[in-house]
Amino acid sequence: MAAFSDTLVTQAMQGDPQALDGLLRRSQPDLRRYARRFCLASDVDDAVQESLIRITQRLPQLRAAAALSGWLMTMVRRECMRLAHLVWRTEPSGEALMAQLATRCDEGLRLDLGRALESLPAHYLEIVLLRDFEELSLQDIAARTGESIACVKSRLHRARTMVREYLGTPR
Repeated sequence: MAAFSDTLVTQAMQGDPQALDGLLRRSQPDLRRYARRFCLASDVDDAVQESLIRITQRLPQLRAAAALSGWLMTMVRRECMRLAHLVWRTEPSGEALMAQLATRCDEGLRLDLGRALESLPAHYLEIVLLRDFEELSLQDIAARTGESIACVKSRLHRARTMVREYLGTPR
């Protein structure tokens, strides 16, 4: 987390718009990185944006400037959990997702799959391409990437989950 001067935090807490702007701008990359750990891929931007809004509203209530970093992370984690709860309440089941995908034309599905793969972080994309397109075994992928088999399995699972999530989002 970026280090903030007590003066900047205090000024932002007292309502100085320039200090608040500086504080939010400096914290945003860390909040986004943190949100990637706790949010669904499609919720990262929303979670960060909602957290920044809540931070702006509640910053004057912060008791100590030194508590800012932990407080910011708590706000992001709570927003990720709130958004995940909404998704899981409305998320289509596996059968519903398959039915939804079946209604798309081949070209549309191919474009959506390409976009889903492009949205993956590079280390996930590499694993998916090696496994699903080059049809390498987990052992071969681990040897080629220099990662453990457990790491390869984990990345493959996360990548496929992210692709499913992307494809399950209505366009």
